[in-house]
Amino acid sequence: MQRYGLYVIALGLAGGVMLHSLFSFGLPVVIWLLLLVVAVLVLGERLRAERPYRVRYVALGLMCVALGVLRMDVATWGEISPTLEPQVGQRVSMRGVVVREPDVREKSQHLYLRVLDEQRLLLVITDRYQRIDYGDELLVTGLLATPQAFTTDLGRTFNYPGYLQARGVSYMVHYPGELAVVGQRQGNPVVAALLVFKERFQTSLRSVLPAPSVHLAEGILLGEKQALGEAWEELFRRTGVIHIVVLSGFNVMLVVAFMLFVLSYVTGVRGRVIGGLLGITAFVLLVGLAPSVTRAGLMAGLVLLALGLGRSYAILRALLIAGAVMLLVNPYILLYDPGFQLSFMATLGLIVVAPYFEERLTLAPAKLGVRSYIVATIATQIAVLPLLLYHIGEVSLVAVLANVLVLPAVPAAMALAFLTGLVALFSPTLALPLSWLTDLTLQYVLVVVTLLGSWSLAAVPVSYFPSWALVLAYAALAYWWYRRTHTPDTPPAPAPLPHTPDIADVSGWTIDEVVDGKTGETRRV
Repeated sequence: MQRYGLYVIALGLAGGVMLHSLFSFGLPVVIWLLLLVVAVLVLGERLRAERPYRVRYVALGLMCVALGVLRMDVATWGEISPTLEPQVGQRVSMRGVVVREPDVREKSQHLYLRVLDEQRLLLVITDRYQRIDYGDELLVTGLLATPQAFTTDLGRTFNYPGYLQARGVSYMVHYPGELAVVGQRQGNPVVAALLVFKERFQTSLRSVLPAPSVHLAEGILLGEKQALGEAWEELFRRTGVIHIVVLSGFNVMLVVAFMLFVLSYVTGVRGRVIGGLLGITAFVLLVGLAPSVTRAGLMAGLVLLALGLGRSYAILRALLIAGAVMLLVNPYILLYDPGFQLSFMATLGLIVVAPYFEERLTLAPAKLGVRSYIVATIATQIAVLPLLLYHIGEVSLVAVLANVLVLPAVPAAMALAFLTGLVALFSPTLALPLSWLTDLTLQYVLVVVTLLGSWSLAAVPVSYFPSWALVLAYAALAYWWYRRTHTPDTPPAPAPLPHTPDIADVSGWTIDEVVDGKTGETRRV
């Protein structure tokens, strides 16, 4: 029961959330599923099944499906506001507190307001040049609207309402006629302090590093990829390395490794565990609760807990636990947050696909981790390719080469950028010699991306990839993995090497940015 119980729980929970999302099942279905659980258990007991654990698996799976349906049903209760819904399309005036770091983009900024009277989130899109801070209380007057789906230039329909619902938003105001700051410091003081440190750190980096190197440094350290600008972001996407500037699991893994390395010199195991958990929490809050960062943070936390408890760590179980916890907290991310889907599947690819190529790519050099980067990139590309074709309609042909050339430089670039910014906080003059080495490392990454991304065939569009093809592709991948791990004559697949990089979102897309087919403009959503 213990061997497959976690798999049954995770799949059942995800299945229940999916069923409710697709077919709007409600409480009656939950009741019927629970009755079916009782029937399965009674029937299994009466038949005295030869393998009673299978009956228990079926009952457990049905219970988790019921839980998933119930969780999603509860989540939908607050989608529609009885107060705001009748005012959609009308001019409204509301007060609210900025509860997330303002998302400043090239032409605008997105503000997430907790409306005081409603206690729900409102997305306000406004001019990027007006200074708004986390915790500011705003008076907003403008046209209330609901998010609308749109078609990208590659012919894909982007579910913008679902995407925003995964972020807790059902209503928005686009460029309000009036936006006034009427109060300050209304947010969480811990988050506010972290964001103040983040702003000062960015200022120190900008004082010693030139553009575009400083923008790349902000991306790999803090996930601020919008600082690069649309032209550079396009090159990073085309080469399949955009994941390094959106804080994928690879970046989070490096941060955690650095924290544990430092703590190992000042404290014991218990101190490293406690300090690591606090550091991970602070880092996730600092850079924002993006699904890929949250997933990587949860998995890193499980590693630390296993270390503190003296228990073994199974990466597949940790991934399933992290995914299940995230679904319980926010079930919308399963179908409406492609970033979560890409992050989860990329990590799953490292776990179940990478060992296959690790056994066969023996001719690839192992020095400097070259083989590991090749294996990891191929595995993650295979795992996320169906999602890329379905959501985006474009796939990078140079991703493997670009990742092999770029990823070895990322740890050094992150460490140097962090040290440069830290020293510059106290003395920009002392940080200058270090900044030259940092700039050289960052320029290497930019040159590789420019050379490969400028090739006309670096990324190839795919005009049509239906949902049934997506399901069929992952069903085939699951069948392949099952046959590989359950064939009697096949030895069990080895676990990925400890140094195999955790490249969540190595696909090159995170779908917080799409191209509107109506206007032809790039939209970070």
